[in-house]
Amino acid sequence: MKTYVKLLIVCAAILGMTSIVGCNKSQETSDISNPTGSVTKEISDADVTSNVTTALQSDEELKNFNIAVITLKGDVRLTGTVDNQDYLYSVEKLVRSIEGVHSIHDELTIKK
Repeated sequence: MKTYVKLLIVCAAILGMTSIVGCNKSQETSDISNPTGSVTKEISDADVTSNVTTALQSDEELKNFNIAVITLKGDVRLTGTVDNQDYLYSVEKLVRSIEGVHSIHDELTIKK
């Protein structure tokens, strides 16, 4: 029984030391801003809005639709009307390809 208690104490000590080492290790790695080595560029909401609007106006199929774009923290809200579901999919696909877009809140409607 004494051996069992000693074993538990040793295991608890090892786990405690591992936790401390683990905490120190994560602190060290948290100092590295981007471990993959690629450079992440912050893009302003105004730039995202401008880029999305420009892309929509440059697309031959989509430029005739009046689509409003509002961006907040990389979340893009689209409002307006398109002719059919295919155009709606095209808008979403195009907007997803724009750098800095984190999510899309699609409030587009389809003409009836």
